[in-house]
This record gives sequence, C-alpha cells and structure tokens, in this order.
Amino acid sequence: MSFTVLIPARLASTRLPNKPLADLGGLPMVVRVAQQACKSRAQRVVVAADDERVAQACRSHGVEVVMTRPDHATGSDRLAEACEQLGLDGGEVVVNVQGDEPMIDPALIDACADVLSRRIGCVMSTAAHPIEDIAEFTSTNVVKVVCDAMGRALYFSRAPLPWWRDGYRDGIGRLSSPAPLRHIGIYGYHAGFLRRFPTLAQSPLEITESLEQLRVLWHGERIAVHVTDVRPGPGVDTPEDLARVQAYFDTLRA
Repeated sequence: MSFTVLIPARLASTRLPNKPLADLGGLPMVVRVAQQACKSRAQRVVVAADDERVAQACRSHGVEVVMTRPDHATGSDRLAEACEQLGLDGGEVVVNVQGDEPMIDPALIDACADVLSRRIGCVMSTAAHPIEDIAEFTSTNVVKVVCDAMGRALYFSRAPLPWWRDGYRDGIGRLSSPAPLRHIGIYGYHAGFLRRFPTLAQSPLEITESLEQLRVLWHGERIAVHVTDVRPGPGVDTPEDLARVQAYFDTLRA
C-alpha cells in the first residue's frame, strides 16, 4: 500500500520556541522525526514548514520540505495546504506524524496507514493503547477514546472514559475492564478528506474538549482506531520532555 507521511513543523511554539530546530544529538528535532518516519513503509516523507529556517535545516539533511503559510490555525490546516502543493489524489493515504515525536515507532506509522485502507467508510485513522495506570486515566492531559465493535471511534475525551455506574460512590480505586484506551496523537487521512477538513465548521464538543478530532465525529464521519499494546516513545511538549529526549540522543552519540 502506498502512503505519504506529512510532518507539520511550526517554529513559533508557545512553550518551546524554535522547537523543530532543537538539537537532538547533533541534528534538529524535525530531521530526527523525518528520519524515523523514513523507516516506515511510506513512499514519501515530507515536512510542512512555516519558516525558512526549518526548511533550510531539512534541505541540508536531505529531507523533502514544502513551505506553508505561517498563519494556519491548526496542524490539519497546514497539512491540507501541503496536500494541495504536492498534488495528492483524493484517495491517497496521508499519515500525519507530529513534528515533536523524534522517537515515533515506524511500525505505528505503518499500522495507522494499514487500518485506514482496511476500514471501509472511514475517512481518518488514529491509534490507542490500553491504560494501566489510574493517574493516567484521571489526568485531563491524557486523552481517552472509546470504540465500537468495528474498531471505530465513538468519542474522545479528556475525562476518564468509560465510566462505571457507581464510580463516584466507590472512588477511582481501579480501572474498568476491558482496560480504557489512551489516544495516541498520530492520524491517517484520505487526502481528499484532509483537504476538506478545514472547511468543516468547528463543533461545540471540539471547543469544549479542545480536541480537533471531535469535529470529524460531529460531522458524521468515521475514524478507524488501531489498538496497540506498545506504548509510544516520548514526545516533546515541555522543557522537561526536551531535556529527557536530549539526554537519550546524547547517550547514542557518546
């Protein structure tokens, strides 16, 4: 199966300015992400940059890059523009790998593309893994997903889901069975839907939960979910995350 990996790279990060260019063992983070994505079965890996400094870092390390507008509200908007620039056919599969995931598992990228190609009627795919820790289950920073019998997303939430009837009375001393699922922030799209996505009106649920994928469900579309037992590698959202990942790459270079 043929698919393209697109990596949105936004230089102006609120918590970590210049994050795509952060040094990880002698290479910019965005280059590390692209190199990891190249280990998947993707026929093409392209960075969608918003700044010439990011584009130059990619070119200097042999990474394909397209320049996109700096004023996009979301990463999906940036990817939609990249699809247009690359002339991707509407039925082609695109996997969105976040630009702050330098340790993304290439097998997870392949699985996200595969599940989308197999689930008829789904316009998107994503991934999840079982939650084993009560602190993760209750954290609003951990997004949960519940699925139907066909492995399609029913809902995403920052709240602990699913929730048993007497949960408030008993307190959260255990996890539900089967285990709740933690959403992993990787997405597959049919290119035609990705180009259409920015034209869809925001949904009330999306605004309430601050979860863009709820717009897809609100408008009646389906999202296929690949469930894996493997926890994803650490992403980089905070200065503490960056320090940990830098230490890891420094040990590889030592």
